[in-house]
Amino acid sequence: MSGDETTVAMVEGEDTSLLIVEDDKPFLTRLARAMETRGFVVETAESVEEAVAKARAHPPAYAVVDMRLGDGNGLDVVAAIRERREDARAIILTGYGNIATAVTAVKLGAIDYLSKPADADDVFAALTRTSGERAAPPENPMSADRVRWEHIQRVYEMCDRNVSETARRLNMHRRTLQRILAKRAPR
Repeated sequence: MSGDETTVAMVEGEDTSLLIVEDDKPFLTRLARAMETRGFVVETAESVEEAVAKARAHPPAYAVVDMRLGDGNGLDVVAAIRERREDARAIILTGYGNIATAVTAVKLGAIDYLSKPADADDVFAALTRTSGERAAPPENPMSADRVRWEHIQRVYEMCDRNVSETARRLNMHRRTLQRILAKRAPR
């Protein structure tokens, strides 16, 4: 089935409303256009407040939500959508990917979690993947440094982002932990 056939089949019998929440305006515009060409009826928002208002007024069938927005956390948007529409298929996009936030996103009802930069094909595949279908395994698995960083992030999230408590649980000096948390994730 070609991409055009997939779009036509998707449009005919189901609700194709899509809410895209992203504070990077150029990326938002490109992704909205790309999703419209794939058959979605797109609504956009640039903040948590605007997205929650739109989700409450007209809960979308699909959502693509950035994790970190200027006025808050994208997980609040996913939760608001799921309150109004349990069958909604939401994915989280983030430039700060870590396992702890991915787990939280899934618990709140997100069906997938993509790291930026994600292209329109990745987003479309994640939104339309059937529940039994699995994503392809990564070609480049995480490095040992990345696994360590992910573990630190998970413990940090479990400690409600309390640096002192996290350092104590990891048996690490607080300043060392602060330096690690201030850096970007290793590849």
